[in-house]
Amino acid sequence: MEVRRTRLRSVLSPSISGPEGPEDPPWLQCMVSFSVGAGQPAEASTDTWSMSHRSDTLPVPSGQTRSLRDQSIYTQLLEVTLHLRQTMREHFVQLMSRQGLLQERRHTQAIREQEALLSHLLCQMINLLQSGATSGLELQVPLPSEDSRGDIRYGQGTQLSGQPDPVAQLRDCEAAFVSRDLSNRGIDIFALYRSSFQDYNAYQKDKYHKDKNTLGFINLGTSENKLCIDLMTERLQESDMNCVEEVLLQYPDWRGQPFLREEVARFLTYYCRTPAPLDPENVVVLNGCCSVFSALAMVLCDPGEAFLVPTPFYGGFAFSSRLYAKVELIPVHLESEITAINTYPFQLTVDKLEEALLEARLERKNVRGLVLTNPQNPLGDIYSPDSLMKYLEFAKRHNLHVIIDEIYMLSVFDESITFHSVLSMKSLPDRSRTHVIWGTSKDFGISGFRFGALYTHNKEVASAVSAFGYLHSISGITQHKLCQLLQNTEWINKVYLPTNRSRLREAHKYVTAKLKALEIPFHNRSSGLYVWINLKKYLDPCTFEEEQLLYRRFLDHKLLLSCGKAYTCKEPGWFRLIFADELPRLKLAMRRFCDVLEEQKQDLIVKQLEDAIRE
Repeated sequence: MEVRRTRLRSVLSPSISGPEGPEDPPWLQCMVSFSVGAGQPAEASTDTWSMSHRSDTLPVPSGQTRSLRDQSIYTQLLEVTLHLRQTMREHFVQLMSRQGLLQERRHTQAIREQEALLSHLLCQMINLLQSGATSGLELQVPLPSEDSRGDIRYGQGTQLSGQPDPVAQLRDCEAAFVSRDLSNRGIDIFALYRSSFQDYNAYQKDKYHKDKNTLGFINLGTSENKLCIDLMTERLQESDMNCVEEVLLQYPDWRGQPFLREEVARFLTYYCRTPAPLDPENVVVLNGCCSVFSALAMVLCDPGEAFLVPTPFYGGFAFSSRLYAKVELIPVHLESEITAINTYPFQLTVDKLEEALLEARLERKNVRGLVLTNPQNPLGDIYSPDSLMKYLEFAKRHNLHVIIDEIYMLSVFDESITFHSVLSMKSLPDRSRTHVIWGTSKDFGISGFRFGALYTHNKEVASAVSAFGYLHSISGITQHKLCQLLQNTEWINKVYLPTNRSRLREAHKYVTAKLKALEIPFHNRSSGLYVWINLKKYLDPCTFEEEQLLYRRFLDHKLLLSCGKAYTCKEPGWFRLIFADELPRLKLAMRRFCDVLEEQKQDLIVKQLEDAIRE
């Protein structure tokens, strides 16, 4: 068996010296395991690697998955093999090319990425061979495509905030055989989850703690408010929170307990300054705002239909719309540069919405709605009533639904700025197609409660979304605590909100002062829990590949941020940085942040010197 393993190494990877050499990369372990385990000869003709036929990636539109059910097993294998051959060529070139020891980090990262792709391709081949043998298994795997910069993409998956590009990195042999147990849909979900949450899961396993784990990850990538945990802990321990009644221990109304829906309607009526009291029958409560968004995507769209979303936008929308509904998000790209058209960075105009809709329809895409976040995530922009009205009128002209996520509505910390909810408008252009989402995760810093609410004037939509309560409802005891929390407006207005806004303001001031000292441009807004920062000067060249390398360098220093590509930003170099954290941890995080940028700066200097010497 060891002889067979060695012979396979000699064919697949000339740079590996033999059984006594370094540990095999994952893609080779996977291939060796399959070849040896299946009893097949682990050798291949070297002619296979010198075929004259060109072997570039076959054209697959980015963000799409190609079904393999309509192709013969041999055509599928040929396609994957040709791609594999080209990737291995590039991998060997990378292994043998060294352009200065000080570029070792980038060199190593490039090799890792190529090995991940090789692993994925080999796993595809193995799965195809198995499906051919059993003849009853139809696979649907995301095939790689390249954009103009050479970025490898799999499927539609825009990753969650703080996550890398959605490349399905099947790193071990178990992943190669996943299709034995999973359906086509299961394979897609498996890859989507792994790619979306890989770095977040690493953080969960190695969290920073001031006493127990001082070298762990600090998370400035996930939008969580950790500034008022003391206030919230104290409030949740008060006597009115502790209630165990029979009704709370039984199955609830799938729309949410009536007492909670009544309180949510009253709460939104008060804080959104609605012209008339809101109707509890129009409220649906689920376990988180993403669950609400996913349910809306399901009931408003058929698979393959689409929503317009201005970029940059929260990456969780892409995960939520894809997981169940298979709804496409069409980006309305906004630019950072101020021009005659853009009076401020990332300005959303009706003309841009019209253009994006026209392009989508020319591509025969059925656009069903427009998705807005107000205050905007990750920009922090707050839409004026006039702008909101224009967006709503645009949607009505084209018979589009409008989903407005207002989850940050109470996280405006500049007293001179007023937030205007869409529910405050006296007259909506299309009431039946305007749907509002709100939750307590950001404004109250209790993301672990998993609470999200929908308010819609459309009874049919409310009823359809209520069906998802069967799968996504909240526990009765949690609903009781939420009701008690929301109804105590005296505590909210006199204790919680003033303290929360003050702490948000101070944390924002600290972080932005650091950014100014580093001469880092940023989108200066006074809402939300984050700052949208411009790190383009640390990228050379300014590409998404370099953005990803900088993101990985932050990870190497146990600091989790969110890169701009995670938000479908058109321009490389933007990052979102969360500042809503306690000051000691925030200070340590910013020290790590500065250390990374200093390393990056030194590497750029060395690179420029090496380029000058070569010239």
